[in-house]
Amino acid sequence: MARIRWVGFDGDDTLWKSEDYYRQAEADFEAILGTYVDLADARTHQHLLDVERRNLKIFGYGVKGMTLSMLETAIQLTDERISARDLHRVIEIGRNTLLHPVDLLPGIREAVERIAADHEIVLITKGDLFHQEAKIAQSGLADLFHRIEVVSEKDEPTYARVLRELEVEPSRFAMVGNSLRSDIEPVLGLGGWGIHMPYHVTWALEAEHGVAHDAPRLRVVENAGQLSDALATIESVPDA
Repeated sequence: MARIRWVGFDGDDTLWKSEDYYRQAEADFEAILGTYVDLADARTHQHLLDVERRNLKIFGYGVKGMTLSMLETAIQLTDERISARDLHRVIEIGRNTLLHPVDLLPGIREAVERIAADHEIVLITKGDLFHQEAKIAQSGLADLFHRIEVVSEKDEPTYARVLRELEVEPSRFAMVGNSLRSDIEPVLGLGGWGIHMPYHVTWALEAEHGVAHDAPRLRVVENAGQLSDALATIESVPDA
């Protein structure tokens, strides 16, 4: 049987809400820029996405990188006409996003507790260290996890390192997350299992992936209440 030893959980939009706050930040940012440029003609959303993509390797993931990319975008799209006052308003958007409440997804605490009763569990989340640590602490879930990893990127080398340190074979590891790109694809590539729990909104860069909908090591659930059953179906698969 495909006995799973360790189960990994993503943080943002898997355990707690996150992308909603980023979308609100983008809307507030566009409201400021709309007093300077025609948002449609300037392709504001796409321009910001392109700047964020270019800056990822420098600023990393998270609110601080988003805020710096917003400032760069605002300066570029207004041909440096944007006022210092409005640049300060952009900074405040970032500050407010960093201070957003940690709102757990429905049923997730109970689901994590059920899985933790029979498996060792690890939280693997990416982004700004300070912000992620604050959200983990405020979530009230930290004590449920046997290990917590805050990483700068979620790719195959990162997961391979974590699995080595956990002393678990990929075939005995399952990752739960909302992002096919960051939570599922790298784990499948290593020979592990993925349980995809889609969130109602996904950042455009996280939507870029190569996971087939019928990948044999992939399970898809609609909500946290289905996680235990999904894990049970994995564990019922005979060993190859």
